[in-house]
Amino acid sequence: MLPFTVRRLGPGDESALALVAREETDFTGEAPSPPLAHEAAHDYLSDPAVWHWHAEADGQPVGFLMAYVHRQRHGEARHVMFDEIGVREGWRRRGVGRALVDALHTQMRAEGIEEVWVLADNPEAQAFYENCGYAVDELQGVMLSRQIGDPGG
Repeated sequence: MLPFTVRRLGPGDESALALVAREETDFTGEAPSPPLAHEAAHDYLSDPAVWHWHAEADGQPVGFLMAYVHRQRHGEARHVMFDEIGVREGWRRRGVGRALVDALHTQMRAEGIEEVWVLADNPEAQAFYENCGYAVDELQGVMLSRQIGDPGG
């Protein structure tokens, strides 16, 4: 197995984002996502509140992690929402996920941010997060969402 490196993506890495979107199934088991348009990908990668890392082997992504910095109205000024992690099936259980989480924690320390949270939607994800030092702190209710389109809709 090749060694891998972890790096935070930035402007100029739009094609790396598109590749992961097209190969989503190998990373997360979910159906492929339509890649962002180039300009939208550039804006995403330029946003200082978006933290996105890739683990790469031989220049190709083998894992990714994305998180958002959120400002708060009280308590600690900022916290991090650890939004998503994915590791290629053939690279799982080789330290890729842990290295990505370590990169997140290192960035948080550098930025002076102490709090991070993540939602786990399956027992395997919860076990992974717990192995990375996360703990269940509160059971959540139902997540609700809505698409905003027509004003009458």
